[in-house]
Amino acid sequence: MDWDKVNEYMARVGRSEHEVLRPWKGPLKTGLDLGTAYVVLCVLDAEDRPVACEKQAASVLRDGVVVDYAGALRIVRGLKEKLERRLGEELASCAIAMPAGTESSVRTHRYVAEGAGLEVTNVLDEPSAANAVYGIRDGAVVDIGGGTTGLAVFRDGKVVRMEDEPTGGVHVTLVLAGNYHVPFEEAERIKQDPARHREIFPVVRPVLEKMASIAGRYINPAETGTIYLCGGTCRLQGIEEVFERVTGVKTVKPEDPFLVTPAGIAKNCLPV
Repeated sequence: MDWDKVNEYMARVGRSEHEVLRPWKGPLKTGLDLGTAYVVLCVLDAEDRPVACEKQAASVLRDGVVVDYAGALRIVRGLKEKLERRLGEELASCAIAMPAGTESSVRTHRYVAEGAGLEVTNVLDEPSAANAVYGIRDGAVVDIGGGTTGLAVFRDGKVVRMEDEPTGGVHVTLVLAGNYHVPFEEAERIKQDPARHREIFPVVRPVLEKMASIAGRYINPAETGTIYLCGGTCRLQGIEEVFERVTGVKTVKPEDPFLVTPAGIAKNCLPV
């Protein structure tokens, strides 16, 4: 894997939150990531180059399942409208992705997208979506979302195992809230502050070790050369060392792993 290329690509995705990256070649491709902690809409052009991105903190899902349909619909509509104002162009289609084991909720995710005016043209699993950015043929992608830790093991570019279990960034935030005796929102700000990562690492280490143990149950070190991390929780400094120690497998992550999955979802959109 060319990490320089991955980091450069993700830096452009990050820039697209604040500026529209022109010029682009149409038609536009949209990825909708309905997450436990954030809802993200990521827009790429026909050549998969980042164009624009919007996100909003939300609590409309629990463990990958929509629990507040009206709230999810309202957020997706709002993000779509913001993007369309920025772009001066209507967004017509999108791809969506699901955590493993939540396939029965595809219909609800599809209803949210369609209710916001987006035609769903592709549905995939979250780790495979992330691998659209990484492009690995052999190894394991571990996607740590707000509510779950999901993984996909790849052999010759194909998924040979896929798992997902509860425990994600929300659990890290809850531990911080309890330790510092602060509201959840303040704990989330503490978690997202890189300047405090060294301070909070001993507090959240047990949760990170549990995430790593989830991966370790399904990954054979003798057959898996590298674990590739993604998801907002993976921004925590030192998380890759925890995974490597617990699993016995070399573990790496890009400089900014947060928007890897939304960008990968958008790459899989089939424009209408």
